[in-house]
Amino acid sequence: MDTNPLGTDLPEGVRFIGPEVDWESGWATGDAPSTADLNACVACGLCLPHCPTYRLTGEESASPRGRITAMRAVHEGRAATDETFARFMDLCLVCRACEDVCPSHVPFGRMMEAARTQIEPLRSRRALFVRWLGLDVVLPSKKLTWLAGSLAPLARPFMPRRIRALIPRGGGEPFARLPHATEPEGEVRGSVALLSGCVQDRWFRRVNRATIRVLARKNMAAFASVDHVVVNAAGCGSHMQAYGDLAEGTALPVRDLMEFLHETGVIGDTGSLPELTRVAYHDACHALRAQGIHDQPRQLLGEIGNLELVEIPNGDRCCGAAGLYNITEPEMSGRLMREKAEAVVSTGAAVVASGNPGCTMQLLAGLAEIGKTVDVVHPIELLDAATR
Repeated sequence: MDTNPLGTDLPEGVRFIGPEVDWESGWATGDAPSTADLNACVACGLCLPHCPTYRLTGEESASPRGRITAMRAVHEGRAATDETFARFMDLCLVCRACEDVCPSHVPFGRMMEAARTQIEPLRSRRALFVRWLGLDVVLPSKKLTWLAGSLAPLARPFMPRRIRALIPRGGGEPFARLPHATEPEGEVRGSVALLSGCVQDRWFRRVNRATIRVLARKNMAAFASVDHVVVNAAGCGSHMQAYGDLAEGTALPVRDLMEFLHETGVIGDTGSLPELTRVAYHDACHALRAQGIHDQPRQLLGEIGNLELVEIPNGDRCCGAAGLYNITEPEMSGRLMREKAEAVVSTGAAVVASGNPGCTMQLLAGLAEIGKTVDVVHPIELLDAATR
């Protein structure tokens, strides 16, 4: 009986797949995909048909499996975080559609965030400056966000066509303010904090106003001893729910608006629209994938009189907004945007309900590009209109 260890009789130069002898990781200091997360992927390929970028390109490097392979190569010291690696990571939407179908429950979104932390220093000084100015200086400041939004109409003619198409026309309500507090109708049993947001409040303040009106009318549920932070933008809600993962003691009782209203018993008292309206519901990736929200908004909208709710073909596919993706990857984002816009039009819906401002801007731009007029609103606006 041969007692030699497995693999010792392989031909010279041949070895099992895995790290080289005396390997050293290629990751720089800081956050990086962990060994456990990388090893969770068994490269089965079930994720491939669900990945938007793989479906459009057919390239392995544009699939979750390909990206994990690239991460593993860097982790094992067989590759570097160079421009090629950065390109693989940048092309990903991080829509997390792959996570829904992965039998091994690979935390791909978490791995992508860590990998992108590694490639950030590779960007040009100009790119780093623009990101710093926009994300670290302007967006965190209400005054600067207001100023940037107010100047947008003047700057619109000088913007690239793609960015110009994404910015909603009209100035919103530049000089209006949301009330500091709104008293509920009925017995007060708790308080709800509303995240006004940056893009949501600047361009879609009507959504915040509708949210306040509906919450004030329906704030009858007991909240025990914990107040809720209600968020009406899926991307913001998803990120805020992960605060507890960043540092101990930072977790917040964050709830998505539609999920919150569904659980507090709005169903059965949602009123009716003035006339029969066909509405298509758009699933934002950060709601569907990251928060597992699917049935709640549909059930709420389904209770509104004179509202015919229809599904968008392949509605679980990303619209291509994905944060800044529609700006940093305009070609790929544009293809996904047109796919989504054409799918919306095929439903014959007069209205699309979208629970994320980034998706709303993408849908408006896509519908305008193919010359179709469909109203894009937040689901709360439909509930508000029905109950008013």
